[in-house]
Amino acid sequence: MSGFKEPSFADRQKAAQEARQNILNKFRSQPGVDDPTVVQRRAEREAQAAERAKAKLARDAAKAEQKRLAEEAAAAAAAQAAREKEEAAAREAALEVERKAARDARYAARKKKRK
Repeated sequence: MSGFKEPSFADRQKAAQEARQNILNKFRSQPGVDDPTVVQRRAEREAQAAERAKAKLARDAAKAEQKRLAEEAAAAAAAQAAREKEEAAAREAALEVERKAARDARYAARKKKRK
């Protein structure tokens, strides 16, 4: 069985030259900038980009509207809480007045009873 044969310098140079030529041929075979298929693909990409931009604007508008509604709901909840707090304070004040009147009535009844 014979051993592995090292490629010579000329073989390596020839292989490198062939590889460069293959790459160049592959590059030359690609369609140019003004090829109809390239122009069509570019137009499609631009249309998709425009659709994405429009969808992003719609999402941003929806988010802004949702944020505005949330802020309005929070403001309404805060106003409701403030109203309930004021009503509770008014009820407590009215209850305190009733308690004082009842206490005064009991005091007056005791005074009247002594006389």
